Order: sequence, then structure tokens, then C-alpha cells
Amino acid sequence: MSIVFIARSKLPTKHGDFIIHAFEETDSSQEHIALTMGDIADGQPVLARIHSECLTGDGFGSLRCDCGPQLEAAMQHIAQTGRGVILYLRQEGRGIGLVNKVRAYALQDQGADTVEANEQLGFAPDLREYSMCEYMLAHLGVKQVRLMTNNPLKVAALEQHNIHVVERVPLMTGRNPHNDQYLDTKEEKMGHLF
Repeated sequence: MSIVFIARSKLPTKHGDFIIHAFEETDSSQEHIALTMGDIADGQPVLARIHSECLTGDGFGSLRCDCGPQLEAAMQHIAQTGRGVILYLRQEGRGIGLVNKVRAYALQDQGADTVEANEQLGFAPDLREYSMCEYMLAHLGVKQVRLMTNNPLKVAALEQHNIHVVERVPLMTGRNPHNDQYLDTKEEKMGHLF
């Protein structure tokens, strides 16, 4: 995969002032974003979140997942620390896309869990890919991360792409009656730690 840096700008938010960095995959034109705060290129481990796009959770406030609350919590933790990075990857629905995610939701409405729904649509439970993270973090000068995640497989995936994860920082937020089964499935079938 080839990815290039496009531009950066100030991004004031309700959590504080971030810098937004735009990147693009040259073969697919897929776009990814990094949000940074503070000096992250000093060689010290950086508080980080690798967050896959979730329009329903991040944008519409869906209670079917914990994505929106996780993104908010990551921004808050970075703002409190005064230093950190969020890589926002355009991998909707664990890589199946927005329309297929809605199809998966329809199957979940009929009783399938999140893994079964993806499989019924002909997809693996998780199609996300993390090779772009290596270039993005290198461009930002980040050598080591303290990764905010509940997913140990994400830690392993980043290590495979030469990203040194010195600590997994749990990100426990967003559980509600609408996503209990979803989170239980992530724990039981996908190895997430809650």
C-alpha cells in the first residue's frame, strides 16, 4: 500500500485544539485522517487511538455500538494529557462499507449477532487493515504508542506493521441496553477485553 500526506490544518474542537492531517492511499484514493495534540515527535510513547470510521456511531450517535463514545473518550483523554494522536481510518463496518453495514444491521434485527451478520453477507468478521498506520505514524514522528483499545488483535496487527505498542490502555465506555449483545459478541467471539 502506498499512502501520501496531503495537508494539515488547525482543528479547534470542544475537547481542545487539535491539528488535523490528511492522508490518501494512492492506489485507491481512500482518505484517512490523523488528529494530533502536543509534541508527539519527541521519541516518548504517545497516547494513541486507532479508530475505524463509524458514521452511525461517530456521526449519528447510534447506540448499537460503542464507537462514538470511544472516539469522544479518546479525544478527552488526549486533551487531558495534552499530547496524543488519533488515526481515523476510513474502514466503515469493520471494513465492509456503510451500505453493507446497514445490511448487517438488518440481519442483526432478525437475531444474528455482529459476527454472524458479516458472515451471512459473505464477509469475514473483521476486514480492517492497518498497514497505513505505519506510514502515518512515521510521518508524524511517532515511534511508540500507548494504545487506547479493548482489542488485543489490534495491538498485534500494529506490531506486525512495525508500530511499537508499549501499553494497551483500556477504553471502557458506551455500554448501554442497545449494544449489550454486540459488546458481548466482541468479547466472546473476537477476544475484546472488557
